[in-house]
Amino acid sequence: MASSAEFSKRKLVLPVYLPSFLFSSAEFGIIPSIPATALLLGADLATAGLITGLLMIGRLVADLPAAKLIDFLGERRAMIVAAAAGAIGILPSLFAANLFMLGAGVFIVGAGSAVFGLARLSWMTEHVPIAIRARALSVLGGMFRAGSFVGPSLAAGVIALFSVQAVYYLPLILCGLAATILLFVRGSEDVAKNSSSFKDTFAVARREGKKLATLGVASSILSALRGTRMIGLPLIAVALTIPTEQASLIIGIAGALDFAMFYLSGQIMDRFGRSFAAVPTLAGLGLAHLIVGIAIDANTFLLLALLMSLANGIGSGVIMVLGADLAPPDKRSEFLASYRLLVDFGDAAAPLVLAPMVLAVGLTGAMAGFGILGFIGAGLMYKYIPVYAVSPKKKP
Repeated sequence: MASSAEFSKRKLVLPVYLPSFLFSSAEFGIIPSIPATALLLGADLATAGLITGLLMIGRLVADLPAAKLIDFLGERRAMIVAAAAGAIGILPSLFAANLFMLGAGVFIVGAGSAVFGLARLSWMTEHVPIAIRARALSVLGGMFRAGSFVGPSLAAGVIALFSVQAVYYLPLILCGLAATILLFVRGSEDVAKNSSSFKDTFAVARREGKKLATLGVASSILSALRGTRMIGLPLIAVALTIPTEQASLIIGIAGALDFAMFYLSGQIMDRFGRSFAAVPTLAGLGLAHLIVGIAIDANTFLLLALLMSLANGIGSGVIMVLGADLAPPDKRSEFLASYRLLVDFGDAAAPLVLAPMVLAVGLTGAMAGFGILGFIGAGLMYKYIPVYAVSPKKKP
């Protein structure tokens, strides 16, 4: 690993940051349109939320196999395969004649996202010096947030010019472009390792159980709130009868605020400690979920989306930073696979729990229930973030 003085984040632009931006734009570009497409195919509001949640469920299912694939291929080749899978896998949704085809394409994109995300995080954990780790990973988080702005904005234009169904060309084009860049632009060479078994991964999870049971669970709660934010906002827009293209544009505007805060988050974590980003983002998202009832028209919907983006932006990259901090050097991929499994479980569980809650207590009540979890997660982060994850200059 290079020292922080020798390492330049500019070296990460082509092999990591740009492909991540493209993949993120592809994912976020289709999210606002999935509920609308599902409704056109005959789904009710709860089923539309469940179909949207297949993106997160795909990530969850692929998390453990991802570690094995990355060990076998190496990080860069694994990212190429994942991006290509996202491009090809969206085809069932693009030509969807029923809910099964729509869900299948969404699921495949989510599975590709799991492999892509784990490979990228494993590479950066190994190569980026710890003194600038939070800033480097916050820039990566910023690429997600740039995608959350650009993707829905592109989608709004595509819908206005063509149709809702045409939005599914975005992953085909953007994921394909990400795969092409990774294929021709080399960072460091891939180093394939002895392929780990699921038994190895579970053994590492048992060994590192305390980390996973505390900060892993807290990160899972944060991921769940981010998931309900991603799913809940389009559902709120549908419930308020806001046109799909207008909803996409509003979510994109909110994404711009989220993006604007990414480097500030990294500075906070590197200079003051990880908890100074983790605790406020969980508490803020919890509060925003509790007050979703303020959205009664397009203007108040924009206000709610901006509040959620403000809270989310404070913690840009915090889940990745904590995973990198906690990962043992001898079994990095195996630990990160278990950690991401917990994180993505929160993301995937969100729509599965949200859908029946919407039927039982309504969308506002369901979102408020998740809001309470935010304060529980904030308490876990405050109590369990260790010294070495607070300041890289201090070691246990």
